Amino acid sequence: QVQLVESGGGLVQAGGSLRLSCAASGYAFSSYAMGWFRQAPGKEREFVAAVKFNGVSTSYADSVQGRVTISRDNNQKTVYLQMNSLKPEDTAVYYCAAGYFYTDQDPRDYDYWGQGTQVTVSS
Repeated sequence: QVQLVESGGGLVQAGGSLRLSCAASGYAFSSYAMGWFRQAPGKEREFVAAVKFNGVSTSYADSVQGRVTISRDNNQKTVYLQMNSLKPEDTAVYYCAAGYFYTDQDPRDYDYWGQGTQVTVSS
């Protein structure tokens, strides 16, 4: 069955960095765009970044542009999110998801989801 397993979350001070990973299995990973979303308590799930199926193109939310880099390794069936200069407002559960178009920013456009990994940024 389809599985997306996130890892790499944790507690970090403001200004620090984290690298999230998402390992995929059970579907044609290299045929899907991959996205990262986040959800803070009491807020809706929001788009963070996405990468095209072949890794050539990426898209980012304005709130993270310049601080975050998404990448993927199709041989390892893994997608990454490198986050730098973290801010307290980046605190959320981060989810990876598989969809068709890397330009899609609506969570409803993504078919498969992981369980999420908590990122907490202290001030």
